[in-house]
Amino acid sequence: MNMHIDQAKRILVSNDRGGYTVPTDRLYPFQWNWDSAFVAMGFALYDTDRAYRELERLVEGQWADGMIPHIVFHQPSDTYFPGPNVWRTSHTIPTSGITQPPVFAIALRKLHEAAGDTARTLPLYEAALKWHRWWYSARDPEGTGLIALLHPWESGSDNSPAWDVALARVPTTTDTPVVRKDTGHVNASMRPRNEDYQRFIHLVDTYAACGWDPAKQWQKAAFKVAEIQTTSILLKAGEDLEVLARELGRTQDIAEIVAFNAKTRKAILAQWRPALSRFVSRDLVSGQDIEAATQAGFIPLLSLDLEKPITDSLVEEMKAWSKGLKVAFPTTKPGIASWEPKRYWRGPAWAIINWLLIDGLKRNGNPDAAEELRKSTISAIEAEGFAEYFDPVTGEGCGGLGFSWTAAAYMWLAKA
Repeated sequence: MNMHIDQAKRILVSNDRGGYTVPTDRLYPFQWNWDSAFVAMGFALYDTDRAYRELERLVEGQWADGMIPHIVFHQPSDTYFPGPNVWRTSHTIPTSGITQPPVFAIALRKLHEAAGDTARTLPLYEAALKWHRWWYSARDPEGTGLIALLHPWESGSDNSPAWDVALARVPTTTDTPVVRKDTGHVNASMRPRNEDYQRFIHLVDTYAACGWDPAKQWQKAAFKVAEIQTTSILLKAGEDLEVLARELGRTQDIAEIVAFNAKTRKAILAQWRPALSRFVSRDLVSGQDIEAATQAGFIPLLSLDLEKPITDSLVEEMKAWSKGLKVAFPTTKPGIASWEPKRYWRGPAWAIINWLLIDGLKRNGNPDAAEELRKSTISAIEAEGFAEYFDPVTGEGCGGLGFSWTAAAYMWLAKA
């Protein structure tokens, strides 16, 4: 038995708070949306009952309009800011007011295939479909096929250089005093800067003042980005929803899901930029491409069957970024001005991003590149433990330690 698998399971046990898993103790003391979906996939390998429970607890936070928020505050904690009093949402359980990448349906399909428990899958499928519809109505009201984010935190890649230009337009004034807790748990050099935090909270204040109404938020948003990573994850989730609809006999839903997927597939392809060898997001306020060199530009591998020249170009570019690094894949292109190998989402390698890229490389006929990335990820975790992320230059584990999604990713990648 692989002793690291045993350690990974122990981390999930120690981060269990009663049917839901916190990402790590103290730094993130609640249930996070995409973290929980990755964790459920980890549980699906050896405890399908607990995997279902993880998703069921997340759905307790789903809003009436279909949104599944990025944080569900099941129980109080004073080790995290911003807490429920800052979000001012009105769901039955306190939640944040924004969302996160929709990995949920991807996890549900894996779980259903592992357990085949239709009675438990069906209500979760309903929740996933409702959330899917929310994305297209609330975050693509103009029907472009690309999904917009109204806050950097919705991307999951909270502090990415991809947001620098759009975020710089957001005022640093806040109605809410910014009382950071994260820098008490983790070295400040690894975390977002103070002025960025003020912009993050300015956006929260703005949307809370809209009563979290999606149409009002759309009008008021100073930050509005049609984002390639989230849209690609949504398309993969849409493909998995379609498979589930067929397996569950939900024939009435199939045409709607297929239409969503077709529109988004076409929209993502239009964001390919041959000169950059990657896909780009679009700033909807300025109408400009976001050319910041981040991992998001490669995530379409996950959900598109690309023509060989495009795949070859992506793979070559990924190799160029990874050259000479101890751990691939960096979340920012090494050597550019915004590259910071230890700072949150501005350079570090993340096991879950690698997991998505590995699946994408396999899908697009590059098993060797996928295997190289898998080995790099596994080695980093075995050398440094289950850290939140890794410095690609030194290999050092950074951020929160004993991290749930790193444990889940390890289980999947070790079995491959």
